[in-house]
Amino acid sequence: MSTVTAADKPWLKHYPEGVPAEIDPSAYRSLVALMEESFAKYAGRPAYSFLGKEWTYREVDDLSRALAAYLQGLGLQRGDRVAVMMPNVPQYPIAVAAILRAGYVLVNVNPLYTARELEHQLKDSGAKAIFIIENFAHTLQQCRAATPVQHVVLCAMGDLLGAKGLIVNLVVRHVKKLVPPFELPGAVRFNSAVARGRKGVYRAVDVGPDDVAVLQYTGGTTGVSKGAVLLHRNLIANVLQSEAWEAPARQTIPPHEQPTAVCALPLYHIFAFTVNMMLGMRTGGKTILIPNPRDISAVLKELSKHTFHSFPAVNTLFNALLNHPDFDTVNWRNLRVTLGGGMAVQAAVAKRWLERTGCPICEGYGLSETSPSACCNPVTAKEFSGTIGMPIPSTELKCMDDEGNEVPMGTPGEIAIRGPQVMAGYWQRPEETAKVMTADGWFRTGDIGVMDERGYFKIVDRKKDMILVSGFNVYPNEVEDVVAQCEGVLECAAVGIPDEHSGEAVKLVVVKKDPALTEAQIRAFCEERLTGYKRPKVIEFRTELPKSPVGKILRRELREKK
Repeated sequence: MSTVTAADKPWLKHYPEGVPAEIDPSAYRSLVALMEESFAKYAGRPAYSFLGKEWTYREVDDLSRALAAYLQGLGLQRGDRVAVMMPNVPQYPIAVAAILRAGYVLVNVNPLYTARELEHQLKDSGAKAIFIIENFAHTLQQCRAATPVQHVVLCAMGDLLGAKGLIVNLVVRHVKKLVPPFELPGAVRFNSAVARGRKGVYRAVDVGPDDVAVLQYTGGTTGVSKGAVLLHRNLIANVLQSEAWEAPARQTIPPHEQPTAVCALPLYHIFAFTVNMMLGMRTGGKTILIPNPRDISAVLKELSKHTFHSFPAVNTLFNALLNHPDFDTVNWRNLRVTLGGGMAVQAAVAKRWLERTGCPICEGYGLSETSPSACCNPVTAKEFSGTIGMPIPSTELKCMDDEGNEVPMGTPGEIAIRGPQVMAGYWQRPEETAKVMTADGWFRTGDIGVMDERGYFKIVDRKKDMILVSGFNVYPNEVEDVVAQCEGVLECAAVGIPDEHSGEAVKLVVVKKDPALTEAQIRAFCEERLTGYKRPKVIEFRTELPKSPVGKILRRELREKK
């Protein structure tokens, strides 16, 4: 069997008409240049829709400029890191634009993190400031003293909603009781920060392609959460690659309709960050912000008010929507592209989605380390392929053996990716970077895949022990490190098991030190220290764990045993 070299790029023969083989990542100097072009070009168009209110590109320009001036007035230095810990609210894209325009680095933070997880990320990134929604301010209060954070901007759900915002905040705080008590001395409210910035002076910063734009935290191949360093040019490349790939579907939108995308995935996740927010900005689109995608009734109620064309999501969300009685209250017939990513899309879900909406789920593949998109099915496909598709423009994929040699077509190997969207490395972790990056620029993903003769790839296994829960990485080491601190635990191991709803779930196997230890105690311990998707769904007690001759726990055996 002959080996297909990356130079052959068999996938190019199967690209949809009009999709280029290459994009020009030097089209913009920075994400700032991309955003400012759109602010001017689409000034009067709505950029974001949230709880019945819209903000134009001009308003986002104005608010982010004032906020950038406020940040610069704090005395932060160029390249300083600023964290954002918020759900999908309009303050998120405004804060991101302000941070980048002021010459700083964005650190995306999951708002559901526990104090332990938040402390690690703030310390590791060296973030000096944070934008945080008040719902999670109590988490920051618990760990702030141990972090380098000097400045806190506090946001509320209703900040930008005018008079309606007062009612929204009242309901969130006092009716739904979603804001636990907190004390953050010196914190400045979002609207106050904007007002102060309007009185200050914004100084434009010449941000270049090799400046760091975002630290996107991921477990990588081990349990310690690391920041993937995404440069401005990495993210620009992925925006342009995604735009080129989606072009055949986008061209079918009637000329009088503004391209509109649903943003139900969290913006702190790199998939929504690039494919929703940044691509929406580039194309002059409107983004419908969904603050809580778990509230399926509210999601469908909001979507029933809009005409929309693009819907990136994960399998679990597609499935939950399909199973809700209100699914048909939404007009799905304007949908031109449904992107599935973050986790494997199940064939049964894809089949039902096509039947109910008339728009096939187009599955793609990527990682935080690749900004994220690397591979995707053509948006012109009429049915679900069960593969992750083929490399997008300017991207190469190949399957490698442990020695780094390319394996023959059809033979499983570790998927490696090369392209302008591949990260610069892990933040201040050269040893970890060296483990995944080859000398000639290939990023080793840890996923085992095969390539067919058309250049389509399919994932068949995972080389690393990572567990993928609803599109989020869970690293067994982290779960085990936490549980090992629970009194009464002698040793433990975490593995992924198949789950109908989330693709995979965490199974924890525990050997007791104290015979009185209960499952409830372990669950309570995990609830305090691990965010929801990392917590074990199944807990099993055993008298011993399977180990190799050198004493390494054999997770594979635990996965295989039912």
